Amino acid sequence: MARCTKEEALETRSRILDAAEDVFFAQGVSRTSLADVATAAKVTRGAIHWHFRNKSDLFDATVEPVRIPMESIMTSNLDDPASDPLALLRAAAVFALRDTVRNPHSRKVVDIVFHKCELVDPADPILIRQHENFRVWMGNMLRLLRLAIAKGRLPADLDQQHAAVLLHATLSGLLDNWLFIPDSFDLDAQAEQLVDACIEALRCAPSLRINRPA
Repeated sequence: MARCTKEEALETRSRILDAAEDVFFAQGVSRTSLADVATAAKVTRGAIHWHFRNKSDLFDATVEPVRIPMESIMTSNLDDPASDPLALLRAAAVFALRDTVRNPHSRKVVDIVFHKCELVDPADPILIRQHENFRVWMGNMLRLLRLAIAKGRLPADLDQQHAAVLLHATLSGLLDNWLFIPDSFDLDAQAEQLVDACIEALRCAPSLRINRPA
């Protein structure tokens, strides 16, 4: 059998990823097998294993196009003395919200991560990878918060850990609520205002200070 071209291989990989996204969304990640994805993509199991080691690898590749742009915004130009770490954090947060609304692929992937994983085994590689991604996201937020404090953009006595938890919980809650009932509020139109309100809390809330009132 003739070896497929690079373009054909890329087309097959893209078709597998599109099929995985659809099947994960329809059936849930835990109930989806590689055979299900192969059927939906109209390829063999061997074709899937040529591109992806296992279901965990396939799941990560499905999520990556949504995760990477946010991480890129958060880590861009950090070595530039003129960079504004708080503006980068704001831009990443607004992008995460609006991309979920505006990009159908992103919306489906975020919905899969939030509502279609059903992972209960702590040793599940997909769950382990999600934990790793969470730690990377939190680590990037903490780094930006520290830089923002160092540049005087946030109070010197801000409790960085509590601030990062608040930011992450706010973004996750907004996405979860909007995905649950999209017409309950206009996330696209309100994204900047909601993120700014959270940043204002970092600047002003006494409860987010290291020496907060009892």
